[in-house]
Amino acid sequence: MTAPLPNVVLLHGAWAQSWVWDLVVERLAAAGIACHRPDLLGAAHWGDDAITLTDVVGAVIDEIADIPGDLVVIGHSGGGVVATDVAEHLMRRHDPRIRGLGYVAGMMLPSGMNFGRLCDLAGLAAPVGISAFTEPTADGRGTVVPPEAGAAVFFQQADAHAAVSAARRLVPQLESTRLIAPEWTAEGTGSLPRLYVEATLDRSVPLAAQREMQRLSPGARVVTLETDHAPQLSRPDELAAILAEFVRSTELSPSGVTPSGHPSRTSVRSS
Repeated sequence: MTAPLPNVVLLHGAWAQSWVWDLVVERLAAAGIACHRPDLLGAAHWGDDAITLTDVVGAVIDEIADIPGDLVVIGHSGGGVVATDVAEHLMRRHDPRIRGLGYVAGMMLPSGMNFGRLCDLAGLAAPVGISAFTEPTADGRGTVVPPEAGAAVFFQQADAHAAVSAARRLVPQLESTRLIAPEWTAEGTGSLPRLYVEATLDRSVPLAAQREMQRLSPGARVVTLETDHAPQLSRPDELAAILAEFVRSTELSPSGVTPSGHPSRTSVRSS
């Protein structure tokens, strides 16, 4: 009997929730890949207590604890930081399920570096991307994205109706769970097979920032999509195919990769 494919854990970015993966989940399920997509702490609502990256990661670890079979963790946008730390936690715990780590226009940041510092190194003047349009929440601890800005910055390549609908579903985001930096090691996260799906038309995480992350954290296989910040909406067929191929490849991959190696690069053109 053929062994089941690894499970995929899909982590959303700031101001979004698990719905952002809906179209991709449908396609991965049709390919025989089981998906798990938790709503991350710090999105939509929060209480009086502080919430840190450690709390966000811990909640994901708890949610995936009982998933049988191998795991591939994929992070979109700021969810890439959470994905990095989830993978690092599993590796440090010698959890045999973790097989790979992927980023979709995501924060593949060096250990200890936040996105602001990354943008400085990439020569991008602040405010970068959606930061120019965010507004504070009433309690001053979070931010919201006006729908018109969300549609124009995150979803501009999607169908107009889908872009507006998605922008209206964006939720408040607690800043202590957004302005974050990963902590990882070469022996942990750095030893996993990695995928980076770069989005050339991204207005939120500009291509220059994506390429700087690839330079500073080399070793990932890079696939280029001519799309916006959310290919889950604008290019779901192509994105699902890319993720499915990566999931399948982790079954054949050795347990580690050489972080200093030269990544492969593939471009996927619009159909």
